[in-house]
Amino acid sequence: MLIAQAHSASTLTGLDWLVVGTYFGLLLAVALWVIRKGKETADDYFLAGRNLSWWVVGASIFASNVGSEHVVGLAGSGAADGVAMAHYELHAWCVLVLAWVFVPFYSRSMVFTMPEFLERRFSPASRYVLSVVSIVMFIVSKIAVGVFAGGVVFATLLPEVSLDLGGVVIDSFWLGSILVILLTGLYTVLGGMRAVAYNDAVQTVVLILGSAALTIYGLYTLGGWGELRRLCGSDMFNLWRPLIPAGVEGTWAPVLETDAAGRVVRQAWYFNGDYPWLGMLFCAPIIGLWYWCTDQYIVQRTLGAPDQRTARRGSIFAGFLKLLPVYLFLVPGMIGFALAKSGKVPGLEAMVTADGQPVPREAQAVFPLLVKHLLPTGLRGLVVAGLLSALMSSLAGVFNACSTLFTVDLYQKWRPQASQARVVRVGQIATAGTVVIALAWLPVIQGARGLYNYLQAVQGYLAPPIFVVFFMGVTFKRLNGRGCFWAMTIGFLMGAFRMLVDTPVTLGLKGYENGYAPGSFLWIVNNIYFQYFSVLIAIVSATVLVVVSYLTPAPDYERIRGLTFATATDEDRARTRASWDWTDVVASAVVLAGILFAYVYFRG
Repeated sequence: MLIAQAHSASTLTGLDWLVVGTYFGLLLAVALWVIRKGKETADDYFLAGRNLSWWVVGASIFASNVGSEHVVGLAGSGAADGVAMAHYELHAWCVLVLAWVFVPFYSRSMVFTMPEFLERRFSPASRYVLSVVSIVMFIVSKIAVGVFAGGVVFATLLPEVSLDLGGVVIDSFWLGSILVILLTGLYTVLGGMRAVAYNDAVQTVVLILGSAALTIYGLYTLGGWGELRRLCGSDMFNLWRPLIPAGVEGTWAPVLETDAAGRVVRQAWYFNGDYPWLGMLFCAPIIGLWYWCTDQYIVQRTLGAPDQRTARRGSIFAGFLKLLPVYLFLVPGMIGFALAKSGKVPGLEAMVTADGQPVPREAQAVFPLLVKHLLPTGLRGLVVAGLLSALMSSLAGVFNACSTLFTVDLYQKWRPQASQARVVRVGQIATAGTVVIALAWLPVIQGARGLYNYLQAVQGYLAPPIFVVFFMGVTFKRLNGRGCFWAMTIGFLMGAFRMLVDTPVTLGLKGYENGYAPGSFLWIVNNIYFQYFSVLIAIVSATVLVVVSYLTPAPDYERIRGLTFATATDEDRARTRASWDWTDVVASAVVLAGILFAYVYFRG
């Protein structure tokens, strides 16, 4: 694993620890202030009393998105593949869709959760399906990947730290991950959504400043942007990858042929996993729109706003912040590769081969390696604080989202007469339970070498049916609860089937070291690039939703008033129109201009 490559020398000095300690002291002060202001009501605990300012909403959305796996993983992707993954970071336009399309529906409905909204639009059965799948996906993907990336950071920066408990040695991977999970879980349990949101605002500032310092310092050491382009080459600066790699014969037949040296010479075009433009064009928006517009983890921040205007402006602000990761996280990875290739910074040599090609496995630790070998004391502490910020923000967000889903969508259905204080208490217990599950996941994360890459595809397999029912649900009033239920059920079963096929191969289980028998059905399924399979799930889910809805009775349009474009009243439209002005339009245009600039510039 990556952590085995960590050096044995200490990295952080007394000044670095002072900076990190000051940061944690600030977080503690904010958490205590928030906890004192809190009230024992569900509104306050889960949605911060629906009283968050627009800048807190935006900063919290951004901080929740940019977790430790985001920082570490995106930098690693930059070092190994260049700007290919920037497509996902240029999804700031998806946040604008949340701001302009979905915020009015969510604000009018006054819901706590996305499954609750789905119940109002479709049926209770749809709510239960989405609640269970969302909780499982949060715990298995977001927490697992976040803890894994946090362990990589600690093992790289503090490899010498360990704890000996009667002959059982706990290394820095375990110690760091357990400490941050417990600390994050503690302030999430005590302070709820308000503590999460306000700490996110602090952490956003620290993360941006720290990562900006690393980017600037790295470029200065390398010799400037021109030197970065020269060393990385045009391919690493190209957002649009070919459908079939150069020198490979593409075919519709499900084949994968290699030469004597193991290089692919002929393959099905849908087997190519080098971020082909077709997958990025169609699959990436599906995942982006699901994540930014319908995922409880993100949308819960807008639900905490007092009105449409605040929620919209917070979302637009988050869209602006979303433009930054390409330059703050992905570009530093490319800088790390260029520094390793040039030999200007000792300690990075393992990231490149003798002929100057990136080593993907080593590249995954490029961000903490740059912090360790490049930055001066003091500044190193600030960036470490930023990495801790990312880890804590993502974990705090998913802890609170899980507890909200469990409490509001499941517990309150079982115990509708429960008092507000009891609901809050159950939410705290649910958060604590999530922390325990996260800790239990640590051995799995550390032991499964391919788990990190495997988890990146989880969202691609489980998100499409959610995207379909939300977007088509607010667009077409004729779609009904039965159509929604079967669309999600069949879509999720397709995603689960693909995950079950992939898992033995990805984890290298006994008997699956070389995959399935070439040419077999399971071999073909396993080799289809996950983005294409994701699009297939979306198409099937949409077809089922439409066919079943039109074969069964239409919904009661009075019951879904205000929940679709067609059933919104004149009063609803007037209230939405009054909630925005020219400043919101200009701010959105600035975000779109930033996206357009990136697409024009990163063309190789």
